[in-house]
Amino acid sequence: MWTGRSLNGMEVVAAFERSQDTGWTAAVTMPLSSLNAPFRRASMVLIAIGSALIAFAIAFATWTGSRLSKALSSLQSAALQLTSHADVSPVQTPVEEINQVGRALSTAAAEALRREAHLRSILATVPSAMVVIDSQGTIRSFSATAEKLFGYKADEVTGGNVRILMAEPDRSAHDGYIEHYLNTGERRIMGKSRVVTGLKKDGTRLPLELHVGEADFEGEKVFTGFMRDQTEKRRIEQELRQTQKMEAIGKLTGGVAHDFNNLLTVIKGNLEMLEAKLDGQHPELMTDAQEAADLAAQLTASLLAFGRQMPLNPVLSDAGQLVAATGDLLRRTLGETIEIKTSITIGCRIIVDASQLQNALLNLSINARDAMPDGGILTMEVSETELDQDYAEAYSEVRPGRYVLIMVSDTGTGMSTEVKERAFEPFFTTKPQESGTGLGLSSVYGFVKQSGGHIALYSEEGHGTTIRIYLPAARDVREIGNAGEKRSKSSLPEGKGERVLVVEDDDRVRRVTVARLEKLGYRVVEASNGRAALDLLERERDIDLLFTDVVMPGGMSGAELALEVRQRQPGLPVLFTSGYADLGAFKDIDVKNDQWLIKPYTAVDLAKRLEAIFSNGRR
Repeated sequence: MWTGRSLNGMEVVAAFERSQDTGWTAAVTMPLSSLNAPFRRASMVLIAIGSALIAFAIAFATWTGSRLSKALSSLQSAALQLTSHADVSPVQTPVEEINQVGRALSTAAAEALRREAHLRSILATVPSAMVVIDSQGTIRSFSATAEKLFGYKADEVTGGNVRILMAEPDRSAHDGYIEHYLNTGERRIMGKSRVVTGLKKDGTRLPLELHVGEADFEGEKVFTGFMRDQTEKRRIEQELRQTQKMEAIGKLTGGVAHDFNNLLTVIKGNLEMLEAKLDGQHPELMTDAQEAADLAAQLTASLLAFGRQMPLNPVLSDAGQLVAATGDLLRRTLGETIEIKTSITIGCRIIVDASQLQNALLNLSINARDAMPDGGILTMEVSETELDQDYAEAYSEVRPGRYVLIMVSDTGTGMSTEVKERAFEPFFTTKPQESGTGLGLSSVYGFVKQSGGHIALYSEEGHGTTIRIYLPAARDVREIGNAGEKRSKSSLPEGKGERVLVVEDDDRVRRVTVARLEKLGYRVVEASNGRAALDLLERERDIDLLFTDVVMPGGMSGAELALEVRQRQPGLPVLFTSGYADLGAFKDIDVKNDQWLIKPYTAVDLAKRLEAIFSNGRR
């Protein structure tokens, strides 16, 4: 075999063989291209088949991968829904194994959501607020009850330090508490109950009963605090201590008065006998001694009144007539600088010792006069009212029922918190040493209690004082002796879902007001001062009525708030409330009587006033 080129330059393959017989050499040539052609054709076919197989394999792999990718993507979406606490629908893909995993995720998500909803319902109904923090003091969870307690929304505090909920000195030292516990393991409050001072969003401090527990979560310590507001408990304890103190003082003074009356009987009797024997000698000395004995008798009478041991002669009386007669007497005795106003409802009958009631009104009026050295307005009012179950729960000595309200108000200097706490104590007085005995209010207190009534004091420095005397209405007095006294509650006018903004700085009063309004069918938003109320009105545009206190701290009174609101929303109705009976005491408020509710009001008063406003469309 030979491979080479022919004479014309073509590549050829030659085969030759020499003949043994002739000695000739025979040669055969063939173009190389002709020889390789079958092999090239076979190779091309093989390449084409291989390429087709590769392309099919690639297409099949791509199709299979796409199906698997979509299935995995659906599974990933389901997993993301699970982590975001959303409802997870079963996965539907061509891959059955993926579908099985998806169904398992859907079942797990439904169970997790059910448990979360159950837990949230528990946390929303328990009276304790729950706050969860990590080892750095960062808030991780903030329950709905905690939102109501502190005034923050959960998203406002989550991620922030728990110090924001604390008052000093705990606020500055809290991180050190956690660090000390983590380093030493020393338990100071862990697993124990402790009373601390919390700090609300509006800056109000409140006593809290705190319980703290710990747990390990993903390798880190987390701490769960349960808190309960102790404000109401402390108020009740303080009222109980005050009641017990007044009872103890009453028993003591009553006993002393009885013994002292015996001594006065001897003194006055001997003075009378001595006067007869002196036969007109030394009249000045006798007169001074007898007047001193009479004054001492008046003091013991006041002590007996406070101790609820004064002999009373209760008769059926018209409270309005008694107050009107007293008012006429006071006009002649208090002087021209004191303007006396009366507002009397006819037919308010009570069973009372008329002379002692007039004496009580005289004591209150003299105190009012002394509180208005430059003159002022003394207002005396008589009306019928009802003290409901809510009021009775706030004041344990009160029984629900119909009462006659006798109210004495002044526009004087008012009382500080410290003075109000001691106002009814015998011998306590803020007057100069020679100007009073300190028995005026205490004797009124004892007389009202002995008559089966209730007395309430409302005062603000610089604004005046209001004393309310509640005496059982005559028809209720006759029923007191009936065992198992029953009184059906009249149906109250209810709201139709109107939204009321309540503005009140006293937390206890605000809680009672909100509860009453919600019970009457109204929707309620609340604020603790005028500035907070304006912020709420900017965000909440569907407020139907503003219900605001008049005297509030924080630089904005209820009157100023109403003026600002009327500029922004002229059509919004406003209902005012205060502890003062006389609208003239607030010169910057121009309101009608039906836009005014005097504290303490009952649920009946509130329901009727709101019904009147919404039905008449008062603005």
